[in-house]
Order: sequence, then C-alpha cells, then structure tokens
Amino acid sequence: MTMVKARVTTAELVAGRYRLVDVVQRETNRVGYYGEDMETERPCLLTQIGLPDDPSPDDRRRTTSRILRTSERMGLLRPGRVATVLNAVEESGTLWIVTEWIDGTTPLGELIAQQGMFNHVRAARIGLELLDVLEAAHVAGITHGELSPGQVFVGGDGSVMVTGFGLAGATLAPRVAAPSYASPEQARDERIGPASDLWALGAILYTMLEGRPPYRERDRPEATLKGVDRLPLRAPVRAGPLTQSVQGLLRKDSRERLSRPVVRDAFVRVLSEDPEAATEPLRHPRVRGRFPVGPTWGRRAMVAGTALAVVTVAAAVLVVTNSRSDDSGPSSAGSAPSPSASAGPPTGQAPTATPSTPPSAEATTPTPTGSAPPTASPSGTALPPGYRTYTSPDGFSVALPKGWEAVATSRAGDVAYRSFFSADGDPRKLTVTYSEALGPDPVAVWRDDVQPDLEERTGFRRIGDIKATTYQGYEAADMEWVSDKDGTRLRTFGRGFLIAEHRGYSLRWTTPEDDWDDPENQEALDVILRTFRVPED
Repeated sequence: MTMVKARVTTAELVAGRYRLVDVVQRETNRVGYYGEDMETERPCLLTQIGLPDDPSPDDRRRTTSRILRTSERMGLLRPGRVATVLNAVEESGTLWIVTEWIDGTTPLGELIAQQGMFNHVRAARIGLELLDVLEAAHVAGITHGELSPGQVFVGGDGSVMVTGFGLAGATLAPRVAAPSYASPEQARDERIGPASDLWALGAILYTMLEGRPPYRERDRPEATLKGVDRLPLRAPVRAGPLTQSVQGLLRKDSRERLSRPVVRDAFVRVLSEDPEAATEPLRHPRVRGRFPVGPTWGRRAMVAGTALAVVTVAAAVLVVTNSRSDDSGPSSAGSAPSPSASAGPPTGQAPTATPSTPPSAEATTPTPTGSAPPTASPSGTALPPGYRTYTSPDGFSVALPKGWEAVATSRAGDVAYRSFFSADGDPRKLTVTYSEALGPDPVAVWRDDVQPDLEERTGFRRIGDIKATTYQGYEAADMEWVSDKDGTRLRTFGRGFLIAEHRGYSLRWTTPEDDWDDPENQEALDVILRTFRVPED
C-alpha cells in the first residue's frame, strides 16, 4: 500500500492561475471545487483526481491530451450536454481538470445526498438525458468509463451536463474514481466498452431510486471492486416500473445487459404515463459553499492490485450508505459514516436504563446524603461519581467516564458524521453516528446496510437477533456482535434510532469480550444510553 498526503488550501493556486473557493462535490478519489481563473476572472469547476504513483512525463502528457481531445470531440457531438474542458494539469501525482463553471446545475451526487430517494419519474428523466449523451459517445466509438453521480450535473429543468470524458484509458488504472460504480469487467481490469457505461447508468439509476448505490464503498478500493465483481445484486425495492430496467442494466455478464433502445423505451414509457410530473421543475439545494476548503482536506493513495491507485479525501465519505466503521475507534476516523447506530448490553439482557419517555418527563435523582453533588446529566438526572456531560459541537450530548474525550470525527458534508470517544489506556470505545439518509425501518438498516460490511471483518459473528425496540420515544433497533481486532476479541452493542424521516443516530459501545460483564463496563453503558440526547430543534 502506498500512502500519499496532499493538502490544498485557498492560499494555493492550481497551475499558478486557478484559485479554489468551495468544495461542491466529492467521491472516492474525486473532489470538485468551485474556483476562479485568476487570469480571466471567470468562475470554473476544478476536479481533483489522484493518479498512480510517479507518472512519467510521457504519461502526464498522454493523460492530459487525451482528456482535452475527447472532451472537445464530445462537446461537438452533444453541445450543451458535455462540459467544456478548459485545461488539464498534472501536479505532484494529482490531476486537475478545469472545466467551465456549469451555472444553474447541481452535482447529482449532492442531490441524492440532500434529498434521498428520487421517484421513478424523476429518475427516468435524468436517465433519459444520460442515455442520449452516452448514445452519442458510443456511436462515435467513445466509452466514458468513469460515469458516476459526481460526473453528472443536473439543471432545474432536468437536463444534464456530463463531465469526465477521456479519463478512462488515460492511466493504467481500470477505474480511477468512484469504484462502487465500476462495472464487473472493470473490477477485473478487463477491456471495457459501451456495456460498462450502461452498467454505470444502471448503478446511477439504482442509487437515485434506492438512496444508495448497488454496491457499497468499502474502506479499501480493492474491497469495493471485489464486491462489485462477486457479490450478488441486492434487489431494488423502490424502483417501481423501472425495476426490470435497473436489474437488466446491472447484469454481471456484459453480453446480457439491456441494450440502449430497450432502456430508452422503458424511460419514455414511464415519462408518458405521468406527463405532468415529467415536466415539473426540479428543486435544487444550494451547493456552492457547503464545504469550506481548508488545510484539513487531505488524501490517501492506495494501490489496488498492480495498477489501481485510488485517492480518498480525508472525511470525504460517500454519504449515506457505503463504508464501514472500525470498532477500534479513532483509527477508523477516515472511514465513511455508516447509516446506523450502536451501543449496548449483553445478549438477552436489556440496558438497565432506556427510558421511553421524552427527557422532560424524567425525574431528577436526589443527591446522596453526605456526598458531593454529582454532575448533572443532559436531562437533569444526577450522574454517578466519575462522569461528566460532554456536549458536541454538532449539538448532541452524553455523559462520559472521567478522562474520556472526543478523539476523532469524520464527516460527509452536512448530511452525515461519525464521532469517536475514548481515553488513553482504556480499551473501550464509543462511536456516535448521525445520518440524514436512512431507511424507514431501524431493523432493516442494521440488517441490510450495516451487517453486510461487518461480515467482512475477521471473526465476525452476530449475537442473537436484531431486536426492534424504542428509545426515548423513537423507533429503534439493537444489534450485538463480536469480531477480532489486532488479536483481541471485541464485543459491540449497537443501538440505532430514527428521530425523523430519513434522520437518525447510532450508538456503538465496544469493549474486549472478556471485560463485557464487568460492573464498571455495564455501568458506563447504562449511563451512556440513559444520558444521550439529540440536539434540540
């Protein structure tokens, strides 16, 4: 594995002329910035992509010239639907692609992160626009090869602008960015063609309709690619009349995927059945300025197999669904927030205090006679000695053991974060995760979104069933499991709960399995569950 660190700040100019202003979209190994050309004083879009280590001067020249040449050709084939590339520059192993600023549009990835699942009419509108661009490319003998939500910009009228043409084949990597949208043949580093773009179209449709990609981003790109190649497709449940199209586009064998005419007919049929919805303007969130540029934005380059180098931006996690956390705590800070929650008691034993009434209804425990007044919990309930209340900058609060503090936080913009808590020398860990893109059933979130990732861990075994419950008046679910980490057998209890539609938290409590039943451990777990409070609206 090769580790590469790079930092970009607003004080730096890319290629000596482009100033970075805001981050507008992010994917694994791809970050898009709103920028300014200091020479022309015009806005521009800069896309930062990590390249395989130490490209030679010839490799750099071939990469940049291919991107410029292919983009220019596609711009002539589909004017107004392919972003014009103004410049392509390689600096210190990083590729910067400068395109015209696409005013009035929003990256599709950010629309999905902000709004969750799309209805099938809206998905068909965007899908048909994408298909038109791909058809023009394929007829001209051009394969995109890097299509993902981060390469699609959507206008308020449903029109799309596509970026990224020319990147595939410009390096030795089978997929430079967004490995969860790679086709199985790309994952195997085989020759690709139009069928690979149709797979990516199917994956984008799946993500729009289901609110998550068909294959999760793992914490290692090679693991993501292995999943795309080998794991069965999770059947879509919200695709409605587009179900057969999505499944037909996501067939592992490229020869069996649906053809463009068949997919086009399906899109047109959906749009014709609801013409009013098909022409309704799309409402977009404000994107520019959501993610400030600063010195905390870094990257890690990881080589997969013999040629794939994928860079992950620190804290640039794929929002809602894909990635797993590490029970070890701060070492997992760079992994993507998983959409569910954790903390808990032994198998078959309920936490000793899990109130189902709102905080305002809880009584205050009197201070024991002759002892110093203990710290008050968030709800006013007295805490045992040795605990203090921690209030997060994100608004939640919880009582922690003495000496504990927040050791790391990873973020996915404004829609998800994960905070890790522990103390020096203490093997126990608490992880708090928040997400705004959850499904409606907490049990299903654990079962379908979290457990598949956990199953890749050494020694993973779930303890008992996933149990539906309530927590402070919210719908919740508990899951408990064991796994191995650095030679230690760990036990984790997770509680996930929904506080509103698509919004929720998870609390994970992890200790060495041998220490699970210790009274001190059980007391800490009880206090955490009893005192955790969500931010006040």
